[in-house]
Amino acid sequence: MNTETAAGADRIEWVEVSLVYLPLAAPISDAKVLTGRQKPLTEIAFIFAEIRTRDGFDGIGFGYSKRAGGPGMYAHAKEIASNLLGEDPNDIAKLWDKLMWAGASMGRSGMTSQAISPFDIALWDLKAKRAGLPLAKLLGAHRDSVQCYNTSGGYLSMPLEQVLKNVEASRASGIGGIKIKVGQPDLPTDLKRVKAVRELLGEGFPLMVDANQQWDRPKAQRACRAFEPFDLTWIEEPLDAYDFEGHAALAASLDTPIATGEMLTSFGEHAQLIMGNCSDFVQPDAPRVGGITPFLQIMSLASFKGRKLAPHFAMEIHLHLAAAYPEEPWLEHFEWLEPMFNERLELKDGRMHVPNRPGLGFSLSEQALAWTAEKAAFGKRP
Repeated sequence: MNTETAAGADRIEWVEVSLVYLPLAAPISDAKVLTGRQKPLTEIAFIFAEIRTRDGFDGIGFGYSKRAGGPGMYAHAKEIASNLLGEDPNDIAKLWDKLMWAGASMGRSGMTSQAISPFDIALWDLKAKRAGLPLAKLLGAHRDSVQCYNTSGGYLSMPLEQVLKNVEASRASGIGGIKIKVGQPDLPTDLKRVKAVRELLGEGFPLMVDANQQWDRPKAQRACRAFEPFDLTWIEEPLDAYDFEGHAALAASLDTPIATGEMLTSFGEHAQLIMGNCSDFVQPDAPRVGGITPFLQIMSLASFKGRKLAPHFAMEIHLHLAAAYPEEPWLEHFEWLEPMFNERLELKDGRMHVPNRPGLGFSLSEQALAWTAEKAAFGKRP
């Protein structure tokens, strides 16, 4: 137990970590699958952390991994979980440092930071619940809703006819923007798909494309220039995620904005992206960068440098963070996670609305509990 915790302060008494596998309805393929770099995505591994305190407060958070890494994240989360016992749950920045240094010999990014995310997010959820506020309000919201786009209906594994049906269904549901995947072996196929979607949506409706790091620099330059006539909101990950110089060159040479950042796993990597003028949109992912604590640092730097924000995945978390960003952001809509939670978010008139429930505003469903593969508890449950 931490002897420095102030007398009378609340203390963390119990932590539970669980590994949950979410099966997808159909295998998902993007450009990396077509090139043989990865296998189709069939399930997502989630690591949930639940934290309870002596005074009766609780918080829940999660991290995730696609294809591989889930068991490794879960193993490291179990290694570091006991470091929270006896600590004041309000000291979130201090606890983030403590958890990071517990595994610092493995580095300060990648799996090390991702395994911290469930705890850090749970602590922010707990803090907002203690205040009786949605997390967005605790952080200081700039808006009560965020413009929202859909990305799950335009994968390369889908024939164009199905993509167009998905686009129509998404727009009818009230979505505010559409993103489709590009990165086919031949550029004309990409152009045909983008042209068909633009014609269906009409002029002015927000349309984005995502190449998932498919191209080298010459191919990216040609492809991005070919996409310019379609009035895209952004072109996402045209190059390898760590090719900061290449992304900066594209951003400087094109009228269409460049977006990237979802694969980065630390504040330091995002700082390099932002300070290098590498993109117009930054796309941090709170579960990947180490939780909400480093995400807030990324937001501050991005705002200072005049970047736009479009967080990746995990809309249940990112809705609150995007609502607290000074410039109008975008939220990525994924319905995949809905079976995991008892609550639903409200989508209306192209915007996702911040729920008025305290904290992040979600709880695990019976289905999520049924998909739980392993769990481990630390401390004594209050």
